[in-house]
Amino acid sequence: MSFDPERVTTVTFDSYSTLVDVEAAERALADRVADPEPVSRLWRSRSLAYTFVANQIDAYQPFYEMNRDALQYALDAHGADVTIEERDEILAVYHELDVFDDVRDGLAALTDAGYDCYVVSNGNPEMLASMVEHAGIGDLLEDTVSADEVETFKPAAELYRHAAARTGTPIDEIVHVTAGWFDVLGASHAGMQSAWVDRKATPWEPFAGDPDLTIGDFHDLVDALPA
Repeated sequence: MSFDPERVTTVTFDSYSTLVDVEAAERALADRVADPEPVSRLWRSRSLAYTFVANQIDAYQPFYEMNRDALQYALDAHGADVTIEERDEILAVYHELDVFDDVRDGLAALTDAGYDCYVVSNGNPEMLASMVEHAGIGDLLEDTVSADEVETFKPAAELYRHAAARTGTPIDEIVHVTAGWFDVLGASHAGMQSAWVDRKATPWEPFAGDPDLTIGDFHDLVDALPA
């Protein structure tokens, strides 16, 4: 499928790895574990895996708790000697992640062009509120939509359809912008157009279809949509 910019009236954005950089979590680990990179990678991958499994076995819990359990597993798997208090200090970095350089200018340009911008995220409402505040983008967003509202994580179609209803937009008039391959596929499956943010020039996952649009940053998205 090719991208149809003329259909778009609303733009939804993923949060973690799309608006804000989760690699700050690795820096938080660096003060407490000898080799933070593999711990960070396992933490992130387990966090996502838990959400995928939770959808299938009705084991929902707020994403902050999923993230906590994934971090605990990653620390245990690497034999890290970290107290519960230290673990929670590492986890708290998710409230203060750095926003990518292109995000604010991109959101501002889209808002000026007349597009309604929303966040649609696995993050629970408290996480999203702190993310938006720390990133300083609250004035550029209509609202945030959390998986917590339907107790179902991405890439389940239910969350994207709920987001469309919350925005008051026909689902085929939304483009969902995300760095997550599974999020691209989930949005497309639910009926949105999808834009994959590939800031690191990584290969696309070779199954289940392609993004409608691939962009290097938010400036590319602005260029792809009519003013």
